[in-house]
Amino acid sequence: MSKPIRTSRRTWLAAWAVLCAVGIAATAGLNASSAPVPQPEKPVSAECAEHIADIETQLAKAKQEGKDDGVLAFSRSKVGADDCGDEIRDHFSGDR
Repeated sequence: MSKPIRTSRRTWLAAWAVLCAVGIAATAGLNASSAPVPQPEKPVSAECAEHIADIETQLAKAKQEGKDDGVLAFSRSKVGADDCGDEIRDHFSGDR
């Protein structure tokens, strides 16, 4: 009577191992097939590009002077100026 129980346990163990292997293989396959599609770079207005260049100049100057503590404060206010917050965030997001 104990022999069928052992066979049953072995069967369950083998089935569990096979399901785990299939699950890992399926997960790897799904992860490989769902690579994110690179988003095309959005065009930046000339004013925002100039603003980003000014920020990079200030960062380079601060780094050169040895004041590179990671904090840069600036203000720029123009009437009717483009809101470049998203463009600045997109441009410098790789520096984190």
